[in-house]
Amino acid sequence: MAEEEKDNSTHIVQDVDHVYYTSKIYGPGDALSQNLWVNVGQTDGEKWRVLQFLSSSHIQAERVNLSFIFPFYGHPLKEITVATGGFIYTGAVTHQMLTATQYIAPLMANFDPSLSKNPTVLYYDNGTALVVQWNRVQLRDTSLGTFTFQATLHSDGRIVFAYKEIPVAVNDISSENHPVKVGLSDAFVVLHNIEQIHNVRRRTIYEYHRINIPKSKICSSTAVELLPFPTCLQFSSCGPCVTSQIGFDCSWCSRLQRCSSGFDRNRQEWVDLGCLEERRDPRCLPMTNVKNGTSRLVSFPSTSTSKQQRTLNMTPTPACKTSTTNELLSHSRSGSRDKTNGNIERIEESEKAMQASLLAGVVIAMIILLAAVLTSIYMYSHPTSSASVFFMERRPTHWPILKFRRGSGRPSYAEVETPGHDREGSVIIDLKQS
Repeated sequence: MAEEEKDNSTHIVQDVDHVYYTSKIYGPGDALSQNLWVNVGQTDGEKWRVLQFLSSSHIQAERVNLSFIFPFYGHPLKEITVATGGFIYTGAVTHQMLTATQYIAPLMANFDPSLSKNPTVLYYDNGTALVVQWNRVQLRDTSLGTFTFQATLHSDGRIVFAYKEIPVAVNDISSENHPVKVGLSDAFVVLHNIEQIHNVRRRTIYEYHRINIPKSKICSSTAVELLPFPTCLQFSSCGPCVTSQIGFDCSWCSRLQRCSSGFDRNRQEWVDLGCLEERRDPRCLPMTNVKNGTSRLVSFPSTSTSKQQRTLNMTPTPACKTSTTNELLSHSRSGSRDKTNGNIERIEESEKAMQASLLAGVVIAMIILLAAVLTSIYMYSHPTSSASVFFMERRPTHWPILKFRRGSGRPSYAEVETPGHDREGSVIIDLKQS
């Protein structure tokens, strides 16, 4: 720990590529760490608004409307949800596990502003940036001191974490009753109809990306800057989409008129409308802009061909039948000895065929079992692969049931995930009548 504290007191600028963002960490000795802190006294005080409900609550959250569009993982957001636990929830549907995914967390922990009258949760919106500050908040069931830190969301997608007062090492904060995280996370929601129960749907949230900032780098007077990379969602036409070289495999879906890599919040619509099956064509032929009627015309020849093939296969062949009949009649005139020898030979051949079939069945079963084991290992080590996503979206209904909340401006996340469930691929199930 002494070495870490010594490292934090020096000049730190660390660039880390996180696919969707790159992070820069500034230590206490860097001037930028001081410049990134937004001082209440140096801004228009009338624009700072105190969230009174959060300032006297524990494990609660409140929605805040933005005066600008904030791109998060390429998705435009007009509102966010501020939580007492030191993080911002960015999902469209609130539920009781806000800490699982879809968050912006400068310092997620078990903060309880209701412990005294001093803590406040406030925000400032100047039209191009939103600053959320947790001021002098304390951890529940401990007396480690007060924490003051900020998260700033810029209209260009830039995110800044600034820390004014961190009295203890973040690694020493307990995660027994509340997760402790620093970073970002996003997920897509998949909605399934349950066939056994009419008008009941199951909602699954699958985390497709997470950024973990090293907790050992967070201390007083430090700052973290997260700069977004371009995503496929920024392209509004086919040409720039399929020819882009931004680090993502961008594809254009003519049915949606949308560019995507297949991993974003609109994944269900992308899959349901068959965008995964569309051929990636860098030439962007005119057929990509036509409606479904043209798609049916394009696929019609293959259907006709298959029908023609079935017709040819079903056409009777009298000549073959006549030849076979003559051959059987000729064979029936053979002696009884030849007939007996033929029967014995056929029995022996049948036994050999059965043995070969049994052996082939055993080999095939072993190959299938080995493939299943290798597939499981691959999906476990590659949670965002196509195979993993396919089975995640079709997993059974015996997962824990949690209530989703709609239309509530002050949701509670009273049920947070336990340390054992704090992992990628967090799944939340909703059984709710439509």
